[in-house]
Amino acid sequence: MTFAFPEGFRWGTATAAYQIEGAATEAGRGPSIWDTFSRMPERVYAGHTGDVACDHYHRYAEDVALMRELGIGTYRFSVSWPRIKPDGTGPANPRGLDFYDRLTDELLAAGIEPMLTLYHWDLPQTLEDRGGWANRDVAHHFADYAITVHKRLGDRIGLWTTLNEPWCSAFLGYAVGVHAPGRSDVSSALAAAHHLLLAHGLATSALRAAGATTVSLTLNLAPVVPADPSDALENDAADRVDAMLNRLFLEPVFKGGYEPYALDMLERRAPGGLVRDGDQELIAQPIDLLGINYYHPCLVTARPGTPENPVYPGSDGVDFRPAMGKTTAMGWPIEPWGLTDLLERLHRDYPGVPLIITENGAAFDDVRVDGGVADHDRVAFLEGHLRACHDAISRGVDLRGYLVWSLLDNFEWAEGYRKRFGMVHVDFDTQLRTPKESALWYSKVIARNGL
Repeated sequence: MTFAFPEGFRWGTATAAYQIEGAATEAGRGPSIWDTFSRMPERVYAGHTGDVACDHYHRYAEDVALMRELGIGTYRFSVSWPRIKPDGTGPANPRGLDFYDRLTDELLAAGIEPMLTLYHWDLPQTLEDRGGWANRDVAHHFADYAITVHKRLGDRIGLWTTLNEPWCSAFLGYAVGVHAPGRSDVSSALAAAHHLLLAHGLATSALRAAGATTVSLTLNLAPVVPADPSDALENDAADRVDAMLNRLFLEPVFKGGYEPYALDMLERRAPGGLVRDGDQELIAQPIDLLGINYYHPCLVTARPGTPENPVYPGSDGVDFRPAMGKTTAMGWPIEPWGLTDLLERLHRDYPGVPLIITENGAAFDDVRVDGGVADHDRVAFLEGHLRACHDAISRGVDLRGYLVWSLLDNFEWAEGYRKRFGMVHVDFDTQLRTPKESALWYSKVIARNGL
């Protein structure tokens, strides 16, 4: 059976600045929260840092050439805020902007559409020193930074994404401290969530005024699945987790305000006066595209007496079930059906908003074979999820593209370099790039616009 995708479907790949660029102290770049966090004892595997990463800062032309050879049509990358504004505010660092100027021109010359993400977790450390995302002022500084980048690149870049995965920034970074900045305070996490959404709204408004044609937001979303869908207690457990994982971010952006459960959490458990008059209107600025990062469903069961998981405020009495079938090297369940379900839900609950998969991929333990890299599991993973996308499109979902995470093996946040998500193998000692079996397979998918 042939699975053809619509004409004009975007095929691409994605990366993030801190994970690949390196050059952490070059050309005026300031420190980010990940530079600081990766130097804290026992926070990142084996003390790994992003100081060098994939050395993309110096090797970007080589990486763009790789993408061109594979037939990549859209490349989603992020800009390093501390490379542009080393202290988070004030005048721009021209040498930082120069790098993204060169990268943009290289992509366009190769026939690759650039998709720029303004924030992929690398907050300038100076802003964290002033309270980080728990400080309302950071949202306004973010909008200023967005305009600085647009002034330089807006004549050549059409696709603009404000934030990547604000749930992770807020709750993994501020509620449990497994990501930068490493804080463990639910109140601060809820404040961060609101201020990240406010930053999105402010930046969207500013980008629109500056002439940006396509503005998007990327959320990590997942269906929350109860152990027994026929049981009211199980459904309540799933609903409470869904409220803090999905609806906390979807409802204010697309329906003009927080739903009662999320608003109650923000008002009761975050600093007083967090949500001010006019905030929800700002957050609800219309966007042109919703980016979806999907990796696996969230499996839950009701278990009275279970303490709250801080990343899901209000989740007391909820237990999180382990995967029962095949998993990735991260231990995540491989469930492509979850992507179809998620896409159909978004199409149903938030109609009229075009969708794009901005991240989907998996870490596996790759095997070197005859000078190449065999990653059969990754090929199977990608094929299964592309079929899930095709199923959703066949049911009327307006899905505009699919971007694989990731182009390169890279610094995988708290996992350091031990987990490999790339379609291209990177030898971190020599920086040699070797396209894996999955890259060659994906190239063929792109060429025929389908499976």
